[in-house]
Amino acid sequence: MSSSSTGRLTVVGLGPGSLSQITPEALAAVDAAEDFFGYIPYLDRLSLRPDQRRHASDNREEISRAEAALTLAASGGKVCVVSGGDPGVFAMAAAVCEAIENGPAEWRDIDFSVVPGVTAMLAVAARAGAPLGHDFCAISLSDNLKPWSLIEKRLVAAAEAGFVMAFYNPVSKARPHQLATAFDVLRAHLPGSVPVIFGRAAGRADERMRVVPLSEASSYMADMATCIIVGSVETRIIDRQDQPSLVYSPRFSRRES
Repeated sequence: MSSSSTGRLTVVGLGPGSLSQITPEALAAVDAAEDFFGYIPYLDRLSLRPDQRRHASDNREEISRAEAALTLAASGGKVCVVSGGDPGVFAMAAAVCEAIENGPAEWRDIDFSVVPGVTAMLAVAARAGAPLGHDFCAISLSDNLKPWSLIEKRLVAAAEAGFVMAFYNPVSKARPHQLATAFDVLRAHLPGSVPVIFGRAAGRADERMRVVPLSEASSYMADMATCIIVGSVETRIIDRQDQPSLVYSPRFSRRES
């Protein structure tokens, strides 16, 4: 452990799951840290040295995980908090910042940094072509931290504004119905021909990609390892012989407000 009274805390994004998609900056941050806090499957992606320690916790323990990591860093530790994807996108960077804001003054003196990673929507978009080539937004469909009515309001606003949408946390055992409801909401505001990309485990050995029109999109096509991209009315599909189709959103827009 560092001999200084105040240590270092780095929040690191490990990308969507493939080792090849972890950035050199993230690998350097992992190499420099001594204690690692994170959700168990994310910590399992790391090959730690004997002198590096794991502090694993469950997926819904973000704030308590952040507080434990900050406490150790405040005592001089070289701490790494790990996230899948990018730590600033529905992940641990915001939880750590929240803990710093609400915690003791000494936590604000910690050497704090965030190392970005490849987030799921970027990995899925790269596999499909360029569906995020024009304006887009990301929406978590989980109502654990916000009301479902707000999610529906944002879906309608994004559809009417012509945004491509990336859905995080689309379904879970506790929320099996919400993705179907989201598709119903969108079908009331978008043509059924709009392409929907289901990207599961992008970049990993069990990767699955599927593109269907909105009219056929179903909650049964996704699980919690799936990131979904819903195109806009201008998103196009390029059919290619003996090659997967390409989905892209043109860089220009002809829509009027």
